[in-house]
Amino acid sequence: MTVQRLVQVACLALFLLLVTAASLHYSGWLPHDLFLRLDPAAALLTGLAARAWLGAFLAALAVLALTGLLGRFFCGYLCPLGTLIDGVDVCIRKPAAETIELPPKWRRAKYGVLAFVATAALAGLSLAFLVAPIPLVTRFFTLLILPLLQQMTDMALQLAAPLADRLDLTGLLYLELPLPRFHLQWLTLLIMLLVLGGGRWWARFWCRCLCPAGALMALCAWRPVVRRRVTDDCIDCGLCTRSCPTGAIGEDPRSTAHQECVTCQTCRRVCPTGAVVFTTPKSLDNRLARPAFSGYRRGLLLAGAGGLGTAAVTLSGARHLLGDTGTRRMIPPDLIRPPGARPEDDFLRRCYRCGACLAACPTNTLQPFGLASGLPGLLTPVITPQLGPCDPSCDACGLACPTQAIRALPLTERIWAKVGTAHILRHKCLAWELDRKCLVCDEVCPYDAVVLKRVAGIKIPVPFVIENRCSGCGYCEHHCPVEAMPAIVVEPMDALRLSKGSYRQKGRSIGLTLELRRKSTRIEKGQSPAPLNEGDAGSGLPPGFSE
Repeated sequence: MTVQRLVQVACLALFLLLVTAASLHYSGWLPHDLFLRLDPAAALLTGLAARAWLGAFLAALAVLALTGLLGRFFCGYLCPLGTLIDGVDVCIRKPAAETIELPPKWRRAKYGVLAFVATAALAGLSLAFLVAPIPLVTRFFTLLILPLLQQMTDMALQLAAPLADRLDLTGLLYLELPLPRFHLQWLTLLIMLLVLGGGRWWARFWCRCLCPAGALMALCAWRPVVRRRVTDDCIDCGLCTRSCPTGAIGEDPRSTAHQECVTCQTCRRVCPTGAVVFTTPKSLDNRLARPAFSGYRRGLLLAGAGGLGTAAVTLSGARHLLGDTGTRRMIPPDLIRPPGARPEDDFLRRCYRCGACLAACPTNTLQPFGLASGLPGLLTPVITPQLGPCDPSCDACGLACPTQAIRALPLTERIWAKVGTAHILRHKCLAWELDRKCLVCDEVCPYDAVVLKRVAGIKIPVPFVIENRCSGCGYCEHHCPVEAMPAIVVEPMDALRLSKGSYRQKGRSIGLTLELRRKSTRIEKGQSPAPLNEGDAGSGLPPGFSE
């Protein structure tokens, strides 16, 4: 195995280890979002869209600086998506006799993609999640591959249970794995199939023709300090030209398009005379493939205009969510952002849709959102209380977010990050509608925001939500025993979202009293709760409770 392959495998293994550690909530000395910080395209597009400098992107700037020195080493060695593409290409690529040469002008398409998404970002629409390589591959492994592996491991444990019982392997017998489930996995799979599918005809098709990160690094690698040189020992056999996976070597083996070269050094390994070397040039007479943008300026301008037009149409559409400055906001009732999420416009411009926060969520309540809020909200994280509540003592999503679209908050601030307000659907509530005793929502609320009161015409106490105590955590909705839609649901009403400043101070200034308290069932006037029905007078326990 070559040095390049060893480095690729090591980087891919490290990437998978970090993604797995994030899903298992294990903290090590390396940040889980290490590779996300290295993606220059994601850094550029997010910074342009957010109109902000994000300190976490210093690593991406370092990658670009080193690209000017070493060439596109990131694509050839470090990028986990590039490694995945190389592996898939080996499996699906047509035999050499059946392949056709990639038209040179197709390589310029990646500059058009970069111009398109960059101008859209300038207009305030971030499309990094559709084209930036590291968010793409992170979302693929986080939302699709890891849950699949966890499901398969759980099935294997179930099959091995009789053997573990016979061998008295109690640790294996009672081992439980987290089994997260995510929406829109089909969309993640479809996007990745499109990225990988081009390898059927041309090696590294995505990297050569479409990747905006590759285009950005190519702009920095026109003349790298360390680059390919061909000595006078060359016999013009053309073996390097045919072997180059990115087509960076022209018909003349002495000519190199350094902006396309990923420094894999395949040409050096296959050269029968050792004429190919990678070093600093002794002179500038080595033949360079010059950029030819003069005939492509119209295409770049059209791509830029297309990005601006896409942003204009998308952001002016009726489904777009306006920011806090808007006089009216179209907010879908299921759009409940994670605690610490910035105001909607700022959040959408910063969010990678990488899935890091979804993997880090211990209750699996964070899910990718669909098109209910339009293209800007696609695949962004939302709280889904029916799948799980949002633990008020947890800030895993904020710690996992590489762009701080979700702010990392200490516990004293976290409990004040109100995400919505619960309200009771009286026509479905067991107490309100059926006169049946139930106090589940009151018992599970960590903020003591649900109280039971006596009302005229109903024999038993019924629940009320004290809105200034409710944080929208969703414990009540998650545990409600009513089937189909619960009788108490959380909506994003009165959600508190700040770009900066203290949630605690802001919450107190608007009259919130969000404090975690010990639970005690409160019934107005001290009256005892009525039994659930005639047959349960002895126990007096509501649904969801037992002796």
